[in-house]
Amino acid sequence: MDTFGFQTARHVGVELVKNLMIDAHTTGRWYFVVAMGRKAGHLALGIAKAAGATLAVIPEEFPGGKTTLATIADILAGAVVKRAAEGRVDGVAVLAEGLAECIPEDELELLGAIERDPHGHIRTAELDLGRGIRKHVSARLEALGIDATLVSKDIGYELRCADPTPYDIEYTRDLGYCAAKFLIEGGSNAMISLQGGQFVAVPFAELLDPATGRTRVRTVDIHSTRYAIARRFMVRLRRDDFDNPQKLARLAQSVNLAPEEFSRRYAYVVEDEPPPLELSRHGAA
Repeated sequence: MDTFGFQTARHVGVELVKNLMIDAHTTGRWYFVVAMGRKAGHLALGIAKAAGATLAVIPEEFPGGKTTLATIADILAGAVVKRAAEGRVDGVAVLAEGLAECIPEDELELLGAIERDPHGHIRTAELDLGRGIRKHVSARLEALGIDATLVSKDIGYELRCADPTPYDIEYTRDLGYCAAKFLIEGGSNAMISLQGGQFVAVPFAELLDPATGRTRVRTVDIHSTRYAIARRFMVRLRRDDFDNPQKLARLAQSVNLAPEEFSRRYAYVVEDEPPPLELSRHGAA
């Protein structure tokens, strides 16, 4: 089940991103929207998928949760190029704020002083991640001869204070009832959850990461059907863009490069692309 409050935050985020999509289309610009979420990209991905944003970039798509500003910039520059090759000069990319924790600190320092909370976590809200990424992408597009208007936008605290959706109201009422019942019946040291419509008490010990002693973070499963579908709807460079000579030639021509040069510059951003979606068939072995 989703964490309570997720659907409310996503609902508000979707409305904001949909407004930005209309503005992007009417003004011919790109928005890079940084959404809260720290280590996990669930909210950024959920907002992008439900709003129909051009693409989302989340920490989980990078091996070991590590990448560079250059790689993120090339992913976004590649998306701008591909979108332009398809006849559109506008777009909205939703970026998870947790990308900041994927980037080496010496690169993060280029975005300003790094502040940490009492637990040692980087205060991602204090980093101007969107602006830093925007500058890197702008430089890449300028080198390709592309004149694009890029705007960065953070959506964070405004997602946390909205009235809950009916789903979250019902969900938290059920959780509260089950938590009270659990305590009255003598239970303790557990988190209350609803799984498959049934109340389940999960012992705290099962929620902790033995290496850190802290609660394990649930991250996006990039090998899941839900993520695979999200990627298929995104406008971003894909492996088949480089495997198909016609697609590659069209992309390269749009920025006045030879196909070999375009491939040399950008093919690396699709190396870790998850495999194509395969649907299970009833009765299959």
